Amino acid sequence: MKTNIKTYLALALFLTAFAIPSSAQVRNRTKTTTTRTVVKKIPGRVSSKKVVYRTPTKKVVSVRTVPNRTVIKHNEQDYYYSNNKFYTSSRGRYIAIAPKIGFRIKSLPPNYHRVQFNNHIYFNVGGTFYRESNSYYEVVEPEIGTIVDDLPDGYEKVTIDGLTYYEYANTLYEKIQINGTRAYEVVGVIDME
Repeated sequence: MKTNIKTYLALALFLTAFAIPSSAQVRNRTKTTTTRTVVKKIPGRVSSKKVVYRTPTKKVVSVRTVPNRTVIKHNEQDYYYSNNKFYTSSRGRYIAIAPKIGFRIKSLPPNYHRVQFNNHIYFNVGGTFYRESNSYYEVVEPEIGTIVDDLPDGYEKVTIDGLTYYEYANTLYEKIQINGTRAYEVVGVIDME
C-alpha cells in the first residue's frame, strides 16, 4: 500500500510538473496595438503657386472642328460644348478645356452619376459637377467632403506641402477607403493666380 501511494504521488507530481509551466519557462505575451494619429491639414482653397504637378507641362490637343456643337456664352466670351466636352476657340482650332464655374447646359449626358452631399444633389459627369438651376444644369464647385467612386480621365497627381493629391478641373481629391472599397473625397479647390 505504501508503494502504491508513493507511485501515485510520484505520478501526480510528474503530471503536475508538465501541466503547470514554471515561471521561468512562461513568457507573457500581450498584444500591443499602436494607434497613430496623423494630423493632415485638409487643403481647402489653395493657391496655384503651391501646387506641384508631377508632369509640369500638359500637352495641349486641338481639333479643327467640333461637330454638333452648342455655343455657350460665359463672361461675354463664346465657348463650345459637344460630346460632354467643353472647348474654346484659338487661331481657327478648338481646344478642349475644363469647364468654368457657371457654364450651363440644357440637358445632362446619359452617363451622369447622381451624388448627394449635405442635402445637395450634384450630377457628376466625367469629373464635372452640375446642379440643377432654372431648367438648366450649371457647373459648380463640389463641396469639400463630397465623395466619388472614380476619378475622371485626365486627372493629374499633384503635391502640396509634401502631400499627394489628385487634381481635375482645379478640384483636389484624396484617395480614401469606404467599407474596404477605394473612393475619392473632395478636399480642396485650386485658386488660379
